[in-house]
Amino acid sequence: MQNDILMQIPKEQACFCEPRDQIFEISVLAPELPLKGEPFLDNANIDWKPCKGPLAADYIPCLDNYKAIKALKSRRHMEHRERHCPHSSPHCLVPLPRGYKVPLPWPKSRDMIWYDNVPHPKLVEYKKEQNWVVKSGDYLVFPGGGTQFKEGVNHYTKFIEKTLPTIQWGKNIRVVLDVGCGVASFGGYLLDKNVITMSFAPKDEHEAQIQFALERGIPATLSVIGTQKLTFPDNGFDLIHCARCRVHWDADGGKPLFELNRILRPGGFFAWSATPVYRDDERDRKVWNAMVTVTKAMCWNVVAKTFDSTGIGLVIYQKPTSSSCYQERKEKTPPLCENNDKRSISWYAKLSGCLIPLPVDGEGNLQSWPMSWPQRLTGIPPSLSTESDGSKKFLNDTKYWSELVSDVYRDGLSINWSSVRNVMDMNAGYAGFATTLIDLPVWVMNVVPIDMPDTLTTIFDRGLIGVYHDWCESLNTYPRTYDLVHASFLFKHLEQRCDILDVVVEIDRILRPDGYLLVQDTMEIINKLGPVLRSLHWSATLYQNQFLVGKKSFWRPRR
Repeated sequence: MQNDILMQIPKEQACFCEPRDQIFEISVLAPELPLKGEPFLDNANIDWKPCKGPLAADYIPCLDNYKAIKALKSRRHMEHRERHCPHSSPHCLVPLPRGYKVPLPWPKSRDMIWYDNVPHPKLVEYKKEQNWVVKSGDYLVFPGGGTQFKEGVNHYTKFIEKTLPTIQWGKNIRVVLDVGCGVASFGGYLLDKNVITMSFAPKDEHEAQIQFALERGIPATLSVIGTQKLTFPDNGFDLIHCARCRVHWDADGGKPLFELNRILRPGGFFAWSATPVYRDDERDRKVWNAMVTVTKAMCWNVVAKTFDSTGIGLVIYQKPTSSSCYQERKEKTPPLCENNDKRSISWYAKLSGCLIPLPVDGEGNLQSWPMSWPQRLTGIPPSLSTESDGSKKFLNDTKYWSELVSDVYRDGLSINWSSVRNVMDMNAGYAGFATTLIDLPVWVMNVVPIDMPDTLTTIFDRGLIGVYHDWCESLNTYPRTYDLVHASFLFKHLEQRCDILDVVVEIDRILRPDGYLLVQDTMEIINKLGPVLRSLHWSATLYQNQFLVGKKSFWRPRR
């Protein structure tokens, strides 16, 4: 595109970041690169204070609310690992660990990280026999071991694919969930096979396992299967994996398994490697028999069951692709959910005691499996088949983000993309922004705000990952876990429900020093954000009166 061309994006081609009836018309100038930026000099003069306490450097407001946790009447269903946000958002800034450094670059970070950045030796000692993580001088080293993969994670992933060749890592299976992931080596090594894995575990006695994963540059989040639904969409994952993940799947009549059934797409697989699969003592037999009862009631089929060379057992279940089994069950337990809205957001929603119906298209036919990777990234997602003009909106959105990122984001702003690995899109829409970065060595956590149109199933259909979230609350992640946070036309809506200052404090918490905040918004919003960022000792630069780039420094207020 020549330098003097002004790209006028029609309203129907604008980004899917505003409600459908409030789409902005955006003009993007493509001048000589880099774009000329105007630095903010104004300072909001806020008296920032550091968070206090021995655990302040790792503070997670909604998971570290010990007063609320102590007041719980029950912990039987992992209630103490769920979210308990403080009534008022803290305005303190998390301090840096002593000796904190810029993280090692990817892919080196997959195998080793700075010990000073995550100075937690407990897991090293606790799992020393299982080769999860080893301390070596100034580094924590990750050999790729695990409880169930004694010969290494590469051997284990090949073992799964050999057991069921239909899996075809990186072609048929693209989006995976790893339950109780440890330090996420399973998901980390699957990246080599073009598989993106959402790894999750609770914040528990396995100290900092998710913090280790994110420091390594591997997708991960803090979560637990307790009393509430996971913040993932219906029919999203191609495969769910559990290697001795310590979840009582048959609890409450099988509700944890019903939740896996909800988020697993029809025809998707559940790979379970645990002692009940291959041991024959009384306790394991009891668990296995309970799994048989619940999975049969859910119409899941066992498509493979085997043992590897170390004696570790594996069973693979498949979710049905036809509703006939549901209809033929003699006992309708669990029942099919009634009035199920496949676009309903699982945010603070209780676990269901029913099975969601299989999704259908606009003509009532069962939705198909997405295209093979990488075609599914740009193909029309199956979940759009029920939306009026869904395909047109999707294609326009894809075109819009392709042009914007190519002409402005990638080369026109003062962002060193080579230093970026973990990316957060705070208002993802159809994940058009994430799609344009697919050729870079980055991954994107696509967030669909709870008060925006629900596009998360579509994002998973594309072969990408994400979560639901309310940005008026803190995110389930450790401090300093993202290199770049992107927000497109989000703050206007947040202003109506919460204080923008609270959101900026949360962005500061999750962003690494030297990391970037990239905001596309109106000048009204940008003029509010710029001085706040300056008060945090960030650099803040305005481009073309609609793009704000903030860069976080190593500054922290004194204790």
